[in-house]
Amino acid sequence: MYSPFDTIAAVSTPFGKGGVAVIRLSGPDALTVAGRVFRPRSGKAVTDYPARYAVWGDIVVPDGAEAAFGRPGEVLDDGLCTLFRGPASYTGEDTAELSCHGGILVTRNVLTACLLAGARQALPGEYTRRAFLNGRLDLEKAEALGNLLDAGNDTQLRLSRSGMNGLLTRQAEAVYGGLCAVLSNMEAGIDFPEEDLTEMPREEILRAAEEALAEARRLLSTYRTGRAIAEGVPTVICGRPNVGKSAFFNRLVGRDAAIVTDIAGTTRDVLTETVSLGKVTLRLCDTAGLREDAGMDAVEKIGVERARAAMEQAELILYLSDPGMPTEADGDVSERELARAEAAGKTVIRVLTKSDLYPGMESVPGSIPVSSLTGDGFGVLAEAVEAAFIDGGLHVGEEAVVFSARQAAELASCASALARASANLRAGLTYDICADDIREAMSALGSLCGRTAREDVINEIFSRFCVGK
Repeated sequence: MYSPFDTIAAVSTPFGKGGVAVIRLSGPDALTVAGRVFRPRSGKAVTDYPARYAVWGDIVVPDGAEAAFGRPGEVLDDGLCTLFRGPASYTGEDTAELSCHGGILVTRNVLTACLLAGARQALPGEYTRRAFLNGRLDLEKAEALGNLLDAGNDTQLRLSRSGMNGLLTRQAEAVYGGLCAVLSNMEAGIDFPEEDLTEMPREEILRAAEEALAEARRLLSTYRTGRAIAEGVPTVICGRPNVGKSAFFNRLVGRDAAIVTDIAGTTRDVLTETVSLGKVTLRLCDTAGLREDAGMDAVEKIGVERARAAMEQAELILYLSDPGMPTEADGDVSERELARAEAAGKTVIRVLTKSDLYPGMESVPGSIPVSSLTGDGFGVLAEAVEAAFIDGGLHVGEEAVVFSARQAAELASCASALARASANLRAGLTYDICADDIREAMSALGSLCGRTAREDVINEIFSRFCVGK
């Protein structure tokens, strides 16, 4: 049964053949368990050594494990043991790290020895969750750590590092502190109206609320950039059959993920991948060719319908055309789809494929020529996508940037409450009504920083982590 007070163990390095593997123990009995499975060559007990001191010795079968594992004291491997005494550890608890040789079998045996010595297998993200619960990380840093582990380009790394440095939390806490001063003055006036304890006049309270509102809105405006870098932009590749969509998809993905043939209607379903294009992360879909043809079979018709459904959900549409095809080949079908997408506020970028086959091709205004064979033009395409989704005025890694839907939702809630507070203050409503809005704004900021985070929010964040982290 799960308990946050258990001593946990997991392999913190990838399973496989390698030079070193690390098994991490954390919890109240971490040092005791380490002492049961690790025997220093010096003859001392491992707990006799100071924290952060790497001790060489043997990893052995613990006492009492003979029935399930082997002879007590039998050497499984030699390696190093390093102790980290709480609260000065990653989790804030007593922690031990066993470094052994990185073979699959030896790593599994060392982990099994730790479990037989009194530890429990760690759950995904449990180490980082304990670090949060013990005040070693706030939610921004925990989310940023998850993004750091998943980073696919340098911009994602810079954004993750800014989150690890707590830039957004510091900005939010500054707004929180200013609102706290405002609220305390308002509550003094509410509780003791006859004493005239309110130091801030209504005009000053209004100014403070509107400054906080402006800052909340400014931070919220960075989410488009942060989301494009960290979470990714829902993107659809579409166009008529045989314009090179699958080859284009494969070039972006970096492998042969989609079948490429000269036969129209090869792609029947929606293929999905997450890729980096320049600074932007794309949640990419390759779709069936858009057409209305009596010759389509039932499967291709379903593929076309799924392509249209994917376009409905997308924010970015990469519309591909083959300049070698007659203009009328695109017909009215695709143009109608694009017109609807643009009317719905989606970003549409038109791409001319197979530029390697048409070296003398004149550039079509508003279209980007690319070659999926040579890679020509993909740099220009990346610049166009960045221009659409990245705020060039933001210095990612140096400024606070909102990078998760949770953060954006809390800031939106804060801004909404502050807008009401501002309107009510201007309308001359009583402080008890206005104070409720200020409290709601502060509550949202508290959730943003992790002061008052709900259990389901915490579960969602840490479920993304792997076992051992």
